[in-house]
Amino acid sequence: MAPTPSSAPPPPSPPPPSVVPEFEPLRTGGWRRHRLCAAMRRRRRAVAISLAVAATAMVVSAPRAEPQPPERTSRETAAGPAAELVAAPVRIADPATVRLLKPGDRVDVLASAPDGSAADRARIVARCARVAKVPESGGTGGSAGEGALVVLPVPRPTAAQLAGAAAHSRLTVAQCG
Repeated sequence: MAPTPSSAPPPPSPPPPSVVPEFEPLRTGGWRRHRLCAAMRRRRRAVAISLAVAATAMVVSAPRAEPQPPERTSRETAAGPAAELVAAPVRIADPATVRLLKPGDRVDVLASAPDGSAADRARIVARCARVAKVPESGGTGGSAGEGALVVLPVPRPTAAQLAGAAAHSRLTVAQCG
């Protein structure tokens, strides 16, 4: 049997009205973005500081080269702007002096009288010539009294002056600063 409408229970009554308090609207996600940006800034700073420390360590630990005089090329020589360089073998009177030299050194070649007279002063024949080669003393074919060879790339006019000075003078070298 079907229930009649008068015997049905009454519908539930609505809850009593309540007051909702006022509050600021919630903004979600903004604090996360701020934290992420701050973390990225800290990481970038840490990477930058690490790179700076590494670069400083490399500079400090790098070997220091002695200052060299500026290199002269075949186009820029003391003899002129376009002088051709030739390899000039020069016999230096003192073989011990030549043993102190190595390729790349810069030397002045000086000529003095062979008898060592005080009236004849030494004169500079070649200025700041780069040493190209220092041949072994055993391969020169000369005795220790004849000196030792050194090969200098110099302009052609300077090579002629060196040959002329070697014929009449004792040659020695002095390293350029």
